[in-house]
Amino acid sequence: MVPETNSTSRAQVKWSVTMDTGEGPADGVIININDNGAFIRCHKPLRLSETCKLTIKSPDHAIEDVAAEVVWTNIHGPDDDLTPRGMGVRFTGIPEEEGRYLRKLVRGDGSIKEVPEVDLDATLHMAS
Repeated sequence: MVPETNSTSRAQVKWSVTMDTGEGPADGVIININDNGAFIRCHKPLRLSETCKLTIKSPDHAIEDVAAEVVWTNIHGPDDDLTPRGMGVRFTGIPEEEGRYLRKLVRGDGSIKEVPEVDLDATLHMAS
């Protein structure tokens, strides 16, 4: 399955995210993001077309109540640096103020303001 093409480039980050799914909350790490969607590295990716609510823990503000739909998933593939276990999501609904904050934080050129990152391995280890 090929990830959908994005009209804007993605900023490379390592931000914690909590996904509110039909089976309860799950944690992951966003490894790239723009104002249209993100790639979430996690142990148990959702299936294609599943929806969830996200709380994105950016460095200085939690972006809450973000509706997302899975548009790409790596449920059964290897979990390595080339093909990390996770899923691509498209944001389908984001509160206006939170959307403005995200657009300011993630620039259209794929760069991002200087922000601290989370430890990917520690976050995924805690989530298991």
